Amino acid sequence: MSQLKEEKIVFQRPKTIKEDYEYTFCAGCGHGIVLRLIAECLDELNVQGDTIAVASVGCSICLEKYFDLDVVGSSHGRAPCVATGVKRARPDKIVFTYQGDGDAATIGMNETIHTASRGENITVICINNANFGMTGGQASATSIIGQKTTTTPLGRDPKMFGYPVKISEMVAMCDGAVYVERCSVSSPKTIIQTKRAIKKAFENQIKGLGLSFVEVLTPCPTGWKKTPVESMKYIEDEISKTHKLGVFKDIK
Repeated sequence: MSQLKEEKIVFQRPKTIKEDYEYTFCAGCGHGIVLRLIAECLDELNVQGDTIAVASVGCSICLEKYFDLDVVGSSHGRAPCVATGVKRARPDKIVFTYQGDGDAATIGMNETIHTASRGENITVICINNANFGMTGGQASATSIIGQKTTTTPLGRDPKMFGYPVKISEMVAMCDGAVYVERCSVSSPKTIIQTKRAIKKAFENQIKGLGLSFVEVLTPCPTGWKKTPVESMKYIEDEISKTHKLGVFKDIK
């Protein structure tokens, strides 16, 4: 009788994700990918019990349904301010914000920039799907030229609506920011790189280096009125031409 091979677990639910979590996102949305990456990073760093998430208004507002973490809610665009208060009150905790581009780069751009300028020792994760995904697919500050949204049905015209805000480049100019990278979840390769960026951002906070900002280009099939496959291609062929991937700042 041949010996049975010992089974080895190669994939399982991160412990930072609740066993009975409620998935609230649309089919093909990129939020689920990024949230899992965050959970994997917190597990690997063994800081789940010492981490506090700050949720903003938008698709990210339901973090407490997904993460087995302490979660603080904030007003639209004010997550960095709330995270600042949490971190200053509990400097021993790992504090991160999870925001959309409508939140971090549009309504809350002022808070994002000032928090980075102060060099608050937190981690900011910005999910950029180039529209207000939760409230109907309106244009956001990061919507690209020609992009059709509910408020730019003929496409974004710079003469009427201005040019896209490149939030990572703006944050990188702030003296208090120590690490800024724009990533994507449009392919297995970019997903791996996104996880590396998120983990490094948390490691920087553990070391007390200052603010880390990770922007992630993600698909929004519902808002873009595209299939999930088309949405991934749209990121690679269109969105990333305006919002170029890469590291914009890395102070060792």
